[in-house]
Amino acid sequence: MAGLYLEEFTPGQVIQHPLRKTITESDNILFSVMTLNPQPLHIDFDFAAKSEWGKPLVNSLFTLGLMIGISVHDTTLGTTIGNLGMTETVFPHPLFHGDTVRVETEVKSVRESKSRPDRGIVEFEHRAYNQHNVLVARCVRQAMMKKAAV
Repeated sequence: MAGLYLEEFTPGQVIQHPLRKTITESDNILFSVMTLNPQPLHIDFDFAAKSEWGKPLVNSLFTLGLMIGISVHDTTLGTTIGNLGMTETVFPHPLFHGDTVRVETEVKSVRESKSRPDRGIVEFEHRAYNQHNVLVARCVRQAMMKKAAV
């Protein structure tokens, strides 16, 4: 698997993820409908056109999932035991259909588990930017990670 083990992370490490995604109308509508989110700012073009944005906003939970999903291949693919939590999640600028998202991840802290010698906890800060390099999302995520050596 491509993911990194606990010992391969160091605080301050920044990973520029090569995967990018241009968000389509279909992505936004399908995600909103699948999650039973009827917010007209996401799915009603007429309603959204009359809002301060003038067009539909991308669902922020889609943005969060995309941001973390883009990071998986370079960080946790096959080496994570599970997510422990997400904090400090913010969306400082909206995303719209046609915007392209890129992501970087900074390792904030790494520590071995006190009770289980085969694992530890890594705290990541994920940051997503649009094609204009404007920050559109940020969150701090704690993940339980496998150790390579026990």
